[in-house]
Amino acid sequence: MKYVLFVCTHNAGRSQMAQAFFEQMAPADVHAESAGTDPLPEIWPEVVRVMSEVGIELGDRRPKRLDVEMQRHADWAVTMGCGDACPYVPTHVEEWNVRDPAGLPLDVVRAIRDDIEQRVGQLLDDRLEQIRGDRTAHERRLAQLLPPLVQEFEASRSAEEIRACLDAVLDPFDEVPVRSHVGPLAMRRARACLALETCCPELVA
Repeated sequence: MKYVLFVCTHNAGRSQMAQAFFEQMAPADVHAESAGTDPLPEIWPEVVRVMSEVGIELGDRRPKRLDVEMQRHADWAVTMGCGDACPYVPTHVEEWNVRDPAGLPLDVVRAIRDDIEQRVGQLLDDRLEQIRGDRTAHERRLAQLLPPLVQEFEASRSAEEIRACLDAVLDPFDEVPVRSHVGPLAMRRARACLALETCCPELVA
């Protein structure tokens, strides 16, 4: 499972539209989330209206605050006008210069909607395989978990063996939909695996 994260200031317009269009267009193995650095209580009414005109209902969605977990497990991120408050994501981040629809006339909000729809389609056309193949989250977990394992097992295992074992343990987690538990669980499984004569991740799953 791969995740694309859309971020704007209030998560009340641009990023909500981008998430909705992505959900409509993307294949099942790539999901979207959206969040704001300063979320509002609800989505702009104008945005709800223009999205309903193209068959997408946003009235039951609520803006969400960008949190650390979203940033950690994003495989790709798109920011829209959040400036210095934009997230740190340890993978590719691209900026879309999209106007904030807040308080604008409906015809302008429709143009913003259509621009975002086109950009989402272009993202999928141009970047889908790159998103699917991104290993940044995997490599980041390796870098985090490897040093304590090397220190713990250096008397009995080479650094190369420890890395290969951890790599194999982490591989199945690349597809899980919720990633906050990956670090502790992978560490426990890697320790159990390294305690075996031969590291066999399937035996400690």
